[in-house]
Amino acid sequence: MDQNLARKNRRILAACVFTVAGMVGLSFAAVPLYNLFCRVTGYGGTTQVAEAGPAPVIGSREITIRFDSTVNPALPWRFHPEQKSVTLKVGEVGMAFYRAQSLSGQRTTGAATFNVTPLKAGQYFVKTQCFCFDEQTLNPEQTAEMPVSFYVDPAIMDDRNLDDTNTITLSYTFFRAEDDADAEELTGVEGDADQTAALDQATTVN
Repeated sequence: MDQNLARKNRRILAACVFTVAGMVGLSFAAVPLYNLFCRVTGYGGTTQVAEAGPAPVIGSREITIRFDSTVNPALPWRFHPEQKSVTLKVGEVGMAFYRAQSLSGQRTTGAATFNVTPLKAGQYFVKTQCFCFDEQTLNPEQTAEMPVSFYVDPAIMDDRNLDDTNTITLSYTFFRAEDDADAEELTGVEGDADQTAALDQATTVN
C-alpha cells in the first residue's frame, strides 16, 4: 500500500512540474504574441505600417491628428512636436515633425515607442515613415528634426464603431536605448574604479 501511495505521489509531482514548466513557457511567449496581435488588429492603440500611401482619397471626411510627446527621465533629451495638430481627409497622406534636443554632455541614443488614442482607431492609423522605426543618436547638445508621415485608412469609413471619431492623438515616448544605458553604466563603473585606485595610491604614498 505504501508503494502504491508513493507511485501516486510521484505522478502528482510530475504533473505539477510539467504544469509549472508549461506556464513559464507561455509567460515568455505571451509578450511577443501580444505584440503581434496588437500590430495585426490595432488593439491597444498600436498603429499600422505601410511603405506607401493608399489609393486616391475617398470621400470628404476630415480627421484631426493631434500630437503628444513624453521623455523618460533616464534620457537627457528635450522632445516635443513642432505642431499641435493637422487636419486632413481620410486617405490623404500627412507629415508632421518632432524636435529632439540633447541636454547631455555626451553622445546619447534613444528609442521611441508610440500609440494612438482612441485605441479603437489604431488599426486605421498608418505610418509610411517614422523616426520610431530606428534608434536615434544625438551628439552633445545636438538638435534634430524627426519627421513622421501617415494617413488614415479609408476603411475607417466602413466601421460604424468609429463614426463619431473626428480626432486621433498620436503619442510618442522616448526611452534611453538599452545599449546606450549599459555603456553609461559601464563608464560609471570604470570611473569609480579609477577613483578608488587613485585614492588607494594616495593612501599608500602617505
